[in-house]
Amino acid sequence: MRTGTFDNALKSIRRAQMTSAAESAEPASPVGMAPDIQRRVLSIWIIIVSLVALGGVIAVLAIGGRPDPSELRAAAPLLDGAWRFHIGDDPRWADANVDDSDWETMDLSAPASSHDGDVGLPNYVGGWMVHGHPGYQGYAWYRRTVTVPAGNRAWDVLGPTIVDDGYELYWNGVRLGGSGRLGASPRVVGTRPLIFALPADAAGTRAVLAIRAFMQQGNDANPDGGGVHVAPTLAPRPESYALYHVQWWRTVAGYIVEVIEPLAMFALIGLALAIRSRSSRPGFIAFACIALALSAVKRLDNAIVSWTDLMSLPTYAWLSKVVWMPLSVAAWTLTWNRWSVRSSRAIDGAILLLTLVGIVGALMQIAAMTHVFRLGLLVLFALIAVRVVRGGPMRGMAIATMAFILMAQYAGELGSIGVPTIWFPFGIGVTLTQYAYAVAIPLLALLIVRTQYKGFS
Repeated sequence: MRTGTFDNALKSIRRAQMTSAAESAEPASPVGMAPDIQRRVLSIWIIIVSLVALGGVIAVLAIGGRPDPSELRAAAPLLDGAWRFHIGDDPRWADANVDDSDWETMDLSAPASSHDGDVGLPNYVGGWMVHGHPGYQGYAWYRRTVTVPAGNRAWDVLGPTIVDDGYELYWNGVRLGGSGRLGASPRVVGTRPLIFALPADAAGTRAVLAIRAFMQQGNDANPDGGGVHVAPTLAPRPESYALYHVQWWRTVAGYIVEVIEPLAMFALIGLALAIRSRSSRPGFIAFACIALALSAVKRLDNAIVSWTDLMSLPTYAWLSKVVWMPLSVAAWTLTWNRWSVRSSRAIDGAILLLTLVGIVGALMQIAAMTHVFRLGLLVLFALIAVRVVRGGPMRGMAIATMAFILMAQYAGELGSIGVPTIWFPFGIGVTLTQYAYAVAIPLLALLIVRTQYKGFS
């Protein structure tokens, strides 16, 4: 009797110990996987997905960066060379019978291997600001006579692929279409490849092709800005559509990184939220999600304004300067202030004050206030880095991730001191910001996963 009672008591004690140990252990993953193994699997998947995304981007850059096929260009010549040019605006200048003999001559012939400094679009020429009209913003017209080869083929005009900032195309006074909306209340959008059908009886005729260009007043302008930068193309079908697809591939390649990286940021937000309850740095993860969302939207806007008409150029510029830029830099600074065990309230207060200065400076277009904001946050970033080095976990990876995020946020300042800010692999522009995020995103993902480790401090 006593022996049975003693055995039962011993079993009860053992069951209680096992229950206590199970309760104190980390929760198992939903699929029953041990926590350490789950973290390793997540880390491996982060690396695999990053490499797959990199491979996809490289493939698109390689396809988009190919030169125009020679057989297409032989059949579809650029309408470069001398054009008649006149600043100002008069709808009658579209008519074929207008006397333009006293107009200026604008040469749209591009130097060999020239390309723009952003996407890498070929056949780039300087705008009207380097052709005698520095600082001019407003309307201007281009005109030239075009001879369409005889035959029974249909013909198209491929519009200029770079224009500051909008245009309309006219054939013998008839509007074929354009980019944006011109007139009393212009709405300019990003220029993208467009194709315009010529009249059915255009073959074997001569006509006047006119371009009405408009540059938005008040927008930041490059020293060589203004008007048409790439001459339009006269092309028969089906070569016109084949060349049009080539142009679109190049345009997609020019901004593909601005889609892939935001998607990666949103995916990282989902991962971070999923593991936040098990993380030893919930505050860091919460602010990282905010910073990632702001950065993702800011980058995604570049593709939206370049591929669609959904956003006007003034709206894009306003959002970038007044909203996305100051808020994203501030959010990243607040994020890293929470990497150490205790965040600094003084640094948080300074961040909020400087952010207010930056937003007001952007709204009032006071460059000095913007400089104070950006320089002030850079100093705070340095102070945070010192705190991380002195007492933060995973110091090497944390500092490296911070450095790449800083590089992405301060690419303009780096460019002003001589650091290259854009390269052209495969002939397509990839910016320093894009390279920096390509490294920072997987590093940040690995850091967030590691905050689940028992003993992380």
